[in-house]
Amino acid sequence: YHKLKEVVFVIQSQSNSFHSKRAEDLKRDILKQTADLGKELPTVLLIHQMDRHEGAWTILPLMRDFSVAYGRNSSWIFFCEEDTRIQVVKLLEILRRFDTSKEWFLGKALHDEESTIIHHYAFAENPTVFKFPDFAAGWALSIPLVNKLATKLKSEPVKSDFTIDLKHEGSSIALYIWQKGDGPHLTPVPEFCTGDVNSDRVDQCATTFSNFLPLCGEPVKKEDVFVAVKTCRKFHGDRIPVVKQTWEREAALIEYYSDYRDISIPTVDLGVPNTERGKLLTVGSLSQVTVIFRLRKLLSCYDPNEPVFLGERYGYGLGTGGYSYITGGGGMVFSRTAVQRLLASKCRCYSMDAPDDMVLGMCFSGLGIPITHSPLFHQARPMDYPKDYLSHQIPVSFHKHWNIDPVKVYFTWLAPNTEEALNGKKVEFNREDL
Repeated sequence: YHKLKEVVFVIQSQSNSFHSKRAEDLKRDILKQTADLGKELPTVLLIHQMDRHEGAWTILPLMRDFSVAYGRNSSWIFFCEEDTRIQVVKLLEILRRFDTSKEWFLGKALHDEESTIIHHYAFAENPTVFKFPDFAAGWALSIPLVNKLATKLKSEPVKSDFTIDLKHEGSSIALYIWQKGDGPHLTPVPEFCTGDVNSDRVDQCATTFSNFLPLCGEPVKKEDVFVAVKTCRKFHGDRIPVVKQTWEREAALIEYYSDYRDISIPTVDLGVPNTERGKLLTVGSLSQVTVIFRLRKLLSCYDPNEPVFLGERYGYGLGTGGYSYITGGGGMVFSRTAVQRLLASKCRCYSMDAPDDMVLGMCFSGLGIPITHSPLFHQARPMDYPKDYLSHQIPVSFHKHWNIDPVKVYFTWLAPNTEEALNGKKVEFNREDL
């Protein structure tokens, strides 16, 4: 029989005020449910508060701390996101099914639909073989596995220079446990769910997920969002028409920044030549398909007086004193305050072909301004993500025109329909396979 105090809850939280408040609300809810049962209160940790490691959000660097602090008096570490909702009694019932003296890796299983660049084409023969957890549903590691990983990570740290976004970190963690740790495959737990609290199966679920687009009051005014699109001459003919056909009309203020002035578009020539590797210091990329209306709703939850740097978070050299950054492909959002702080600093591009998104990450890291991650920005195409993962999202952007019709992606996945535009409700889209 598990006592609740043997479960350590870890909320994958962030320091931005909007996100930390949501994580604190979830912590209060877990503790209140426990107090109502008359049980001894469990430990509930917020990752952003234990972030001695720049890479704490990637989870594996924390295994040593977990092992030292909880390796002797706990049975499980249970991880969840700030919008995961937990039925504490049901969760305990589920964990009781597993022998805590053994190594367990529990979660809602996701797998790639096809071999994808996000996972560097691992398991190319049969991508469905490899299962990794959907963090939104919550996932758990038994303490024997945590202790084993802590020991393993000491002798074999995670090698990768680049850490890609956390939903794929789920797969990195699964891969490390399986390959390096000689540990177990993910055991799927059907009661870890990502439907919302009104879904049909909610009675069987120990976890649910709040999958509405966040809206905090009125959407940000169109005129308060300046959209900068970076391009270069070779894409003026094929990619700019896609933007004009799809999301340009949603933007009140938009400029196209290029290495060539073209008055028919019109573009602004920055006087900086294009390089095949580097990019211009701006917000959106031309090969991105985005939706400004949803972005305006999302931004209503952020305080423009805080230095906000928002998008899909990646990491570089996190194991060796590196930094997190927002990947340019999914789009980067800066509050006015963040831009002012950046301009006032002496941080500049160190070479013509330096990747702009990484330089920005380095600059903000040096300024002590944290990255704010949103899973609604996407560095890849819809087909590069598990269907089940996208099913509990209202996406804001996708990226890349390779082997797809970007106009079709926009109208299938992103175009706001009348109902959504009127009342901001979650809308079920008819999404054909792209």
